[in-house]
Amino acid sequence: MNYPKVAVVIIHWNRRDLLEKFLPSLVATNYPNLEIVVADNASTDDSIDFLIQNYPSIKIVKNDKNYGYAAGYNEALKYVEADYYVLLNNDIETTPNWIGSVIDAMQQDEKIVAAQPKLLQYNNKKMFEYAGGSGGFIDSLGYVFCRGRLFEMCEEDKNQYNEQSEIFWASGACFFIKAKAFHEANGFDGNFFAHMEEVDLCWRLQLMSYKIISVPSAIVYHVGGSTLNKSSPQKTYLNFRNSLIMLFKNQAGAKIWWFLLFRSSLDLLSSLFFLANGFPKHSLAIHKAHAHFFFNIVKWWKLRRQIQSKIKNHDVKGVYKGSVVWKHFVLKKNYFNDL
Repeated sequence: MNYPKVAVVIIHWNRRDLLEKFLPSLVATNYPNLEIVVADNASTDDSIDFLIQNYPSIKIVKNDKNYGYAAGYNEALKYVEADYYVLLNNDIETTPNWIGSVIDAMQQDEKIVAAQPKLLQYNNKKMFEYAGGSGGFIDSLGYVFCRGRLFEMCEEDKNQYNEQSEIFWASGACFFIKAKAFHEANGFDGNFFAHMEEVDLCWRLQLMSYKIISVPSAIVYHVGGSTLNKSSPQKTYLNFRNSLIMLFKNQAGAKIWWFLLFRSSLDLLSSLFFLANGFPKHSLAIHKAHAHFFFNIVKWWKLRRQIQSKIKNHDVKGVYKGSVVWKHFVLKKNYFNDL
């Protein structure tokens, strides 16, 4: 049987302890044509020495500085040759057969270029994990959510989302992508540094007429927040800033300006919520995100024109036509199946 070559690539910066804890499960993966790569973003701890001494078979790609997640992968993948990339966070425990079923599913259709397994919590393996659940979606106002997670509400996995299906975005925590498609799309948007870059890439891939799928028969366990904890104002800043950039670049139609104004108004409400609940730094982070976005609007406009000029498909999958904000915060719907 001909097995496509798969390169599992871990973007890494410091945190040698995570390599020590999670590499054993990865090297035990049952897949016959596999290369493991650590793309190091100029770590200042002993991560590289640890790899050389304990895992000599693992390929190391050394970036010359900390490029973050998005540009870090863009740089490192120039030196990785494979049919498929699996971009894996360094805080994930894998299961023995996690790769094969996803690759088999992707091989069935040349239009399927990105995918994810089911992501469960490492510390509570019955619960879906925040970063991806069982596949990512987006609502009509550009808010992202997952099968198994609405905002901060994660569901218990009761096999309710076990069917393989098309989704809007695959989680960057464990992101399968055909190498050819990654480079055809020019990879991640390096402006993002971290957060939302996989949603942006999946959106662009769909606009190029490709498909994204979830394959829940494969399972991994994710710690989450190992680089930037959810309580970090910097994470709030990146999420709000990158969301604005992504929506402005990829949203079709002349109504983008009205859409942007409405979304900005909702972000303002979010900043007031943070302020009222005693999180002034997070409130300020949202205002900083908007300042950065609008002060660089010409830059984002040029990127938008490049993307809009190459659109082949407007019928993207995984879009919820309503408002998940309204359903969750006003109507108190906590589960994906209640939408």
